[in-house]
Amino acid sequence: MDAPTPLPTLIRKKRDGERLEDAEIRSFVRGVTEGTAQQGQIGAMLMAIRLRGMDASETLALTQAMATSGRTLAWPPAWHGLVVDKHSTGGVGDKVSLALAPALAACGCKVRGTRGWGGDGGWPRAPVPTCAPPQVPMISGRGLGHTGGTLDKLEAIPGFCVSQSPEEMQHILARVGCCIVGQSAELVPADRVLYGLRDVTATVDSLPLITASILSKKAAERLSALVLDVKFGGAALYPTQESARELARSLVEVGAHLGIRTAALLTRMDQPLGRAVGNALEVLEALECLEGGGPPDLRHLVTALGGVLLWQCGMAAGAEQGRERLARALDDGSALGTFEAMLGAQGVPPDTARGLCAGTPAQRRQLLGEAKVCEELPAPQEGWVQQVRALPLAQVLHRLGAGRSRAGDPVNPRVGAELLVGTGQHLRAGEPWLRVHHEGTLSAEGRRELQDALCLGPEPPRDPPPLVAETIVPSGALPGPCRDSQ
Repeated sequence: MDAPTPLPTLIRKKRDGERLEDAEIRSFVRGVTEGTAQQGQIGAMLMAIRLRGMDASETLALTQAMATSGRTLAWPPAWHGLVVDKHSTGGVGDKVSLALAPALAACGCKVRGTRGWGGDGGWPRAPVPTCAPPQVPMISGRGLGHTGGTLDKLEAIPGFCVSQSPEEMQHILARVGCCIVGQSAELVPADRVLYGLRDVTATVDSLPLITASILSKKAAERLSALVLDVKFGGAALYPTQESARELARSLVEVGAHLGIRTAALLTRMDQPLGRAVGNALEVLEALECLEGGGPPDLRHLVTALGGVLLWQCGMAAGAEQGRERLARALDDGSALGTFEAMLGAQGVPPDTARGLCAGTPAQRRQLLGEAKVCEELPAPQEGWVQQVRALPLAQVLHRLGAGRSRAGDPVNPRVGAELLVGTGQHLRAGEPWLRVHHEGTLSAEGRRELQDALCLGPEPPRDPPPLVAETIVPSGALPGPCRDSQ
C-alpha cells in the first residue's frame, strides 16, 4: 500500500496547478473512504480540482482509485464480453432505461463478438456464434432537482425492489438477463462521499469529477460495454453541444483506458422526451414502447442507444444493424416479456406484473394509482406549436411533488403531466394542450408557468434538428463522429 501523503500537501499542490501523481490520488481517495480526511479538506480538494482541472491520466487515476474503494462485482466466465450498461446525464421524461434494459436482454442469444479491441483500436466488425445472451445489470439513480430518476419510476410499480445484493443481481441476470437496481453501499463508497459534497461545494460541474463519478461505478460493475446518453440544451446539465461533447470525449477516452468499450450519444434536451413526465405516467409510456408503439422520439432513442451497445459487444455488424435488431425485440413482444420477468424477479406480484404488461391502459392506470385531480390546460391563443420547453414544465411538477430537492425526500409517483400536442401541430385558442395530474395543489402561478412552457408561432416551425446530434467513440473505432438522422 502507498504511504499516505499529508492531505494539506496534496491540496496545496493541486491548488497551485501542479499535477498529482497516481499514488497521491490513491492516498486522497483512501482518506475519503476511511474517514481520515476532514470534510473541509475534501471540500478544499474538490474546489482545487474544479478550478485547476485534471489531465487525462489524473482523471483515469482518480476513477480507478474510486472504483476500487469498495467491492467490485464478479460475473461468470460465460458472460465475459457480454455485460453491458447505459448511463444518462439526466433529462425530463427520460424513461429510456425501462425499455432499453429488457430489449437488450431479449436480443442476441445466438451471437457474440470477438474479445478485446481490434488492432486499430476499433470494435469487432463481424459477430461469431455463441449461446450466451447479453447481460444488463443497470445500476441507476434517483431524481434530484428537475430531472427524473429511473429508480423512482420503477418504485411507482407496487412491490418493485431496487435494493438487490450482488449475489441477488447475478441470480436475476441468470434468470432474466437484466435488472435495474440502486447502488449498493459496498460499491464505490468514495463516490457517495464525494458526490454528496460536490453539491454543497459548488463543484458539480467539474469535468474530471463528473467523469470519475460516472465511470468508477461502471468500472466496479466490471462492464464489457457502456453507452452514454450525454444531454445538452435548456433542460440539461450542459447547455451547448460543444460543452456536452467535451464531457463525452472525456468519458469515452477514460472508459477505453479502463477496458470498457464506451460510446456516447449527444442528445437534445430542450423538450421532454416522449409525451409523459412523472414517475407513474412514464412507466405507462415505457410499456407502450415495449409493445412496439409509444412516442417516436422515445423509440428512436431506445433503439439508437441499444444499437450502439449491440455493436460494441459484437452482436451486430454495425450500429444500424443493432438498431434494427432492437426494434424487432420491441415489435415481436420479446422485450415486453422480459420486462414482465424482471418485474417478477424484483418483487412485483405476478398478477400485478401480468396486469401491467397485458392489461388495458385503464387497468394499468388502476394498478399504478392516479392523482386526485386530472386537469387540462387550454391554449391561450391560436398558433403553431414551435416547442414545449422542458425546464419550466419539470420545475412546476417538481414543486407539486414529482421530484425531490434533497436526497431522501419522498416523491409522489402519481404527479405528472401528459403532452397532448407535438411540435408542428396547429392549436386553436382554448384547445387542450396539457393534462396535469396533481393532488389539488396546482396554484394560479403554477398554471401561468406551465402556459409559458408552450411556445406558439404564427407559422409552422422549420423541421427540428435530429434528436441524436452526434456519436462519440474512442479514437480509431470509427473514422469520425457519426451523425445521426432521425
